[in-house]
Amino acid sequence: MAGTAGDTIVALSSGRLPAAIAVIRTSGPAATAAATTVAGQLPEPRRASLRALRGADGALIDRALVILFPGPDTATGEDIVEYQCHGSKAVVEAVMSALAAQPGVRRAEAGEFTRRALTNGRIDLTQAEGLAELLEAENEVQRKSALLRAEGGLRRRVEGWRTALLALSAEAEVAIDYADEEDGEASFDAGPRLGAVRDDLARLLDSPRVERARDGVRVVVAGPPNAGKSSLVNALAGEARAIVTHIPGTTRDLIEVPLSIGGVPVTLVDTAGLRLSSDTVEAIGIDLARRSIGRSDLLLWLGAAEDAPVHPQRLQVASKADIRSADGLRVSVVSGEGLDCVRDWIIARAAPILPSSEQPGLNAREAILVEQSRDALSRAVGLRDPVTIAEELRLARSALDQVTGHAGVDSLLDALFGRFCLGK
Repeated sequence: MAGTAGDTIVALSSGRLPAAIAVIRTSGPAATAAATTVAGQLPEPRRASLRALRGADGALIDRALVILFPGPDTATGEDIVEYQCHGSKAVVEAVMSALAAQPGVRRAEAGEFTRRALTNGRIDLTQAEGLAELLEAENEVQRKSALLRAEGGLRRRVEGWRTALLALSAEAEVAIDYADEEDGEASFDAGPRLGAVRDDLARLLDSPRVERARDGVRVVVAGPPNAGKSSLVNALAGEARAIVTHIPGTTRDLIEVPLSIGGVPVTLVDTAGLRLSSDTVEAIGIDLARRSIGRSDLLLWLGAAEDAPVHPQRLQVASKADIRSADGLRVSVVSGEGLDCVRDWIIARAAPILPSSEQPGLNAREAILVEQSRDALSRAVGLRDPVTIAEELRLARSALDQVTGHAGVDSLLDALFGRFCLGK
């Protein structure tokens, strides 16, 4: 990053302007001095008081609430001063310019406040990534998953594993030293305790990844031509997203409709009717439909039961129930019959696919490292030589340190904090 850690940074921390109120924050060693110059005598810590903000020429810029948060018990671990001023672009720019003109103060870069929190030990990398996910959350599942991580859910789990592994490493070192003193062959049996940590890691690895909360559950609607697939997609979406006609073969491409069903992120996929076709374009669409069925999490099948593709999560739908009879869940987009049952079926079967709000999930980066740690412990479980056990424990701890950002992640930080806004 262009600046240095010793600078004091300033940025707009509230939303897009104009707004009724804008929140500007400074963080760093010169935050208090800059605030005294611009706002005069500061209020007692953590008490909001109205102050007149003035520029270098002494002219009034605005009257704002000013709050002082002395470090290190702050979001960044540094002194922070917050200004709640009127939210016009002109006022915000004038306040920020007055602050940035003070010695040692500069405008913040994207994510720099959170980066300082990480550097100063206020949060770890899992919490920073959770915060990035929270800022990008577009659905309720994503929000809950990200909030759990941002609040330290995964950090606490990793710290527990690391504490257990450090204790075992200390015992292994004692066993090595004892063997050297006795000039004999050392033996160290930590299999059950190693296995317990390994199994805990494995359980977390088996849980859904956090990316699932963003991508949602893929629900494919499939069946023969004119089975009512597009009509069902439109009914579930609550609007016309797919073309509906009586002509067989109307849908020739995949139509993906992202939406939320009962707070569950879903992508409904309308597909071409499955049949033999000499039409080249339609045949391509049918091939896409078959491949989409294979990639689906859930399948709504609107054809005959005996023609249904093999799928672990398939719902047999008897569509057009208002005009015909068929096996399966009776559904009519005209009367609304069965639509709530379809929604309930999707919600119930989506739960095991998506991250839980009770247990922190792993992102792709973290999963690779936790897997490395688990594999090192798996190798260690069957060993008796304290030297080789100690080495496997070191590898396991090193991988966990990279999960939390305590080691080997410098190359990740610029990309991560580049996802944040300037005031976060």
